[in-house]
Amino acid sequence: MIKKENILISACFLDIQCRYDGKGSYLQYLDELMERYNLIPICPEIMGGLGIPRKPAERIRDKVMNISGQDVTKYFERGAKEALKIARLYNCKYAILKERSPSCGYGRIYDGTFSGILIEGNGVTADLFIHNGITVIGESHITKLLVP
Repeated sequence: MIKKENILISACFLDIQCRYDGKGSYLQYLDELMERYNLIPICPEIMGGLGIPRKPAERIRDKVMNISGQDVTKYFERGAKEALKIARLYNCKYAILKERSPSCGYGRIYDGTFSGILIEGNGVTADLFIHNGITVIGESHITKLLVP
């Protein structure tokens, strides 16, 4: 029997209702991914101590602020560290993370003004993963994992 590679995945992609708005997400190609990989679900925001639902938050440089102006950085940092522990425990080299998120976003995130403007940058967890050698893939690039 061939052993499948373990890959972290944002739990919301498995329709686990953990997003800030209390909803899950649909991930195209989920069935194909599950055939090829062991998917290890994580939600750094929940793992960091935030509830469901929670106020929207955006990253501004090294801080994460919610829409009410509360600094929630410590929750995002704690959740990122816990997610990294899971990545190491399961020897994950890849993570499929929710794009634009202040924790999971990779490449482009919201600018911190809550106006829908995207800027170059990464979420707190994505940054930590990258700095620890884990390749981060957003949902719009999922087919990279399906190429034979």
